[in-house]
Amino acid sequence: MNLIQQIEAENIAALGKEIPEFRAGDTLRVGVKVVEGERTRIQNFEGVCIARSNKGMGSNFTVRKISFGEGVERVFPLYSPNIDSVTVVRKGIVRRAKLYYLRGRTGKRARIAERRDTRTEG
Repeated sequence: MNLIQQIEAENIAALGKEIPEFRAGDTLRVGVKVVEGERTRIQNFEGVCIARSNKGMGSNFTVRKISFGEGVERVFPLYSPNIDSVTVVRKGIVRRAKLYYLRGRTGKRARIAERRDTRTEG
């Protein structure tokens, strides 16, 4: 591991953020801190993770949802202080790392089957 990767690993450990394991195809609920004047609140953004980019501190992931019949995508930096929580709602079965093909699909054609882990913890 070179010096830059070592420094990034130390900074990530210092943040102490609890980030669950997820990948493309999983449905996520991301709690985002929203500042309105002097008040802050947590706003949930729930949708399918269509892409994930792992680049140390610059890691990010893209979440897509359909809101009032219109597709909405948001890119979240993984280690941003504006992200309060990331929750995996359900896991999906997909065979791609990037699910950009979902942009052209709506309704039942955009469904993703649920993955049930057969591994048992013990």
